[in-house]
Amino acid sequence: MRLVPDTSVIIDGRITFLIRQGDCPDAEVIIPEAVVAELESQANQGREIGFSGLAELQRLDRMAQEGLCTVRFVGARPSLDQVRLAAGGEIDAMIREAAHEHDATFVTSDRVQSEVARAKGLQVQYLRPEIGELGPLGIDQFFDEQTLAVYLKELVPPHAKRGTIRDARFVKIRDQPSSEHELIALAQECLERAKRDPDGFIEHESRGITILQIGSMRIAIARCPFVDGMEITAVRPVVDVGLDDYSGTDGLTQRLARGRSGILIAGAPGVGKTTLAQNCATFLMENGVIVKTMEAPRDMQVPDLISQYTALDGRMEATAEMVMLLRPDYVVYDELRRTEDFRVFADMRLAGVGMIGVLHAEDVHAALLRFLSRVDFGTLSRVVDTIVIVEEGEIAHIYDLEFGLRVPDSIPCNGAVTPVVTVVDAATGLTALEVFRYDGEIVIMPLSLPESALERVPSRAEPAPERAPAPPADEWNGGRQIERELQREIGRFTDGPVEVRMLSDTKAVVYIDDKDVPAAIGKGGKNVAAIVNRIGVGIDIRARSESAAPSGVEEELGDGAIRIRTDRRHLAIIAPEQSGRIVDVFAGKEYLFTATVNENGEIHLARTSSIAQEMLKRFTAGEVIRMRPV
Repeated sequence: MRLVPDTSVIIDGRITFLIRQGDCPDAEVIIPEAVVAELESQANQGREIGFSGLAELQRLDRMAQEGLCTVRFVGARPSLDQVRLAAGGEIDAMIREAAHEHDATFVTSDRVQSEVARAKGLQVQYLRPEIGELGPLGIDQFFDEQTLAVYLKELVPPHAKRGTIRDARFVKIRDQPSSEHELIALAQECLERAKRDPDGFIEHESRGITILQIGSMRIAIARCPFVDGMEITAVRPVVDVGLDDYSGTDGLTQRLARGRSGILIAGAPGVGKTTLAQNCATFLMENGVIVKTMEAPRDMQVPDLISQYTALDGRMEATAEMVMLLRPDYVVYDELRRTEDFRVFADMRLAGVGMIGVLHAEDVHAALLRFLSRVDFGTLSRVVDTIVIVEEGEIAHIYDLEFGLRVPDSIPCNGAVTPVVTVVDAATGLTALEVFRYDGEIVIMPLSLPESALERVPSRAEPAPERAPAPPADEWNGGRQIERELQREIGRFTDGPVEVRMLSDTKAVVYIDDKDVPAAIGKGGKNVAAIVNRIGVGIDIRARSESAAPSGVEEELGDGAIRIRTDRRHLAIIAPEQSGRIVDVFAGKEYLFTATVNENGEIHLARTSSIAQEMLKRFTAGEVIRMRPV
C-alpha cells in the first residue's frame, strides 16, 4: 500500500499512529521533498509545527528500521519561486503530483486538499480530526488542584505558582532540571492535542514562539532565538470565580446595568483582570445583553452564547469592522496593548457600543497615562467613564470620570477656564486626579491623598503651614526617592541648590534661586507640567527669597501708581481707578502684558507664573511698574 502524506498529516503525527495500529499493512510511505522543504522552512522560522513535523519524519525512519514500513523520499526540492507561492497552494500541488506519479493514495487531514485531490482523480484518504475521548497530557503531571501556572525551562528545575491570586507562591516542583528532549516531547504532544481537540487551537505562531489554547489551559512554547533556551509556560484557572465572589461589586454591577458605557479594568499582570472581565461578560449575558469578546489570544472562559473573536488577518481593526455588523450591546476587549487596540476601543465606544477593556497598569494614574498616549484628550471622557483597579484578585478602587469647563483646582492656571476631566473615587466621593491641557501639555495632577497618608498629614480643609518642616523620610513611602527625582529634574534648569519640602505624598514645594524660577516653570508652565506628569507629584516652584517672607504682604511698585498684594500662591495688582478696563502693563518703557481689571479693581496672577516672576524681578531691580488703559 503506497501512501503520500501531505504536511498536515505529518504535523498531526497521524501516519505513525495508523501504521502502529496496523491500519496500513506493508505500507510504503513516499515523502515528497516538497514536504521536507516546507517543514524545514517552518522549523527555521522557529515555528513549533515545523519541529513537530520533522520529529514525525524521524519516527517514520525508526519504524522503517524496525520493519513496520518502508520510507523513501522522491521529487526535487521546490524552487524559490515555488516557495514564495506556497500560500497559494504551489507546494500542495507538488505533493499531489507526487501521489499521481507513483499511483499512491494521497493522505491528508486538510478538507480543502482532500477535495482538490478528488477533483484531480486521485485516491484520497481523508483523516478527520479525532473527537473521541482524549487522555491526559504529559504536562498535566506538573499540575495539582492549587497550581495556577507551570514554568518549564531547559537546564532548570520545573517551577510552579500555587495558591490563589490573593496568596500565590512560586515553588520548585522537583530538583531534577528539565532537559531539552523532555520539553520537545511535551511541546509536540501539546501541539498535536491542540490540532486534534475540538476545544483546542493554535492561537498564535511566529518565529520562536507558539501559543496554544487547550480547553481552559493556555500554553506558550518558546525557542531560540526568541528566548535563550527552550521553555514552556502553561497557565490555567484554578477555581471558577463569579462576580458575586468579589467584594465591592455593587458599584460595578450598577454601572454595567445602567446601559452602554466605557469601562477600563486595570491592574498589574496576574492580579485577576481577565477573570473579572469574563465575569462582567457573563453578568451582562445573564441580564439579556448581547456580548462579544475580542481577544488575542483567546483565553477568556465564557459561556458558549458569548462568541469570542480574535484578530482577523492579524488586525483587530478588521475584527472590529466585522463585529460591528453583528450589532452587539457590549464588547469585552482583552487586552489593550498596542496603539491599534486603543484606537479600536475608542472608535467602537464612540460608535455607541458598550466597551469593557482590560489594561495593564498598576494604578489609575498609570492607566490614564497609557490611554492618553494613544487617544486624544478631547475624547477621553466620552470613551471611558469608569476605571476599575484590581489588586490581588479584588476590586480595590472604582473611579468615575467627569468632564467640565472650569479652573483646575490642582495647580494655578492664571484663572483660565479650561476643559478638565475629573477622576472621582466612587467610594469616598473625593477627587483623586484632574486631567487637563496646560500650554499644549496633557497634565494629570493628583488631588486627594492615598489612604496610607490620611493619618500622616492634615486634611485638605486644614492645609499644612507654608513653612512646616517636611515629615521624616521614613514616614513617607518613597519620600526620599521623590525628593531626589525632583532635585534632579528641576536642577536641569538652575545652577544653584534645589530645596524640596514634601507637604504630603502628592504635594511638594521647591525653592530655587529667584533668577531661575521662570526657566524652571517654562513658558506657560510647560516645564513644570512635564515634570509633574513624569513624577506624579504636584509641584509648587517658589523663589528662595520667598521662603522667609510672610504671606499677605502688600507693597507699592515704583512711584506708588500701582500696588500689589502677594501671598504664597497669588500676586494681585491693585488698581481700583482702572476697574473694569483692559490695560497694558509696562516696566519702565517695556511692555509686559495686557489684562482686564476685575470689578474689584484687581488683576490676579499665579505667584509661580512667568509674568508674576518677571514683575517681581523688575521691581527688585528698581524699575517703575505702570499700567495704561487700552
